[in-house]
Amino acid sequence: HLQLVESGGGLVQPGGSLRLSCAASGVNLDYYVIGWFRQAPGKEREGVSCLVTSGGSTNYIDSVKGRFTISRDNAKDTVYLQMNSLKPEDTAVYYCAAERRSGTMPTVQAMCMFLEREYDYWGQGIQVTVSS
Repeated sequence: HLQLVESGGGLVQPGGSLRLSCAASGVNLDYYVIGWFRQAPGKEREGVSCLVTSGGSTNYIDSVKGRFTISRDNAKDTVYLQMNSLKPEDTAVYYCAAERRSGTMPTVQAMCMFLEREYDYWGQGIQVTVSS
């Protein structure tokens, strides 16, 4: 049974950086999509970035392109979200989630999206606050 644990959140000033980690346990992360989502106070949860572990393709929402980078450490079964040039509007609870892929290689390696219903496993969430 896959379990996900986020770490690395906290308080940072505008323009600063944080690196979130999503550590997986229970299974190997091959043939999964790992997504990062966030929920700001009073707003709906939104997808931020995702990575297809088989093939390595990534996707980002427009508001974080050029500032956030998603990556994977295969040896540690951990996925990172490097967040640079942080803005107050990035303040939110950040969640990592996993979608298991199966089937043909084109299916397994298809571009990842941010449809929450596709993600089977979720972490508990971690707070990121960007404020001076």
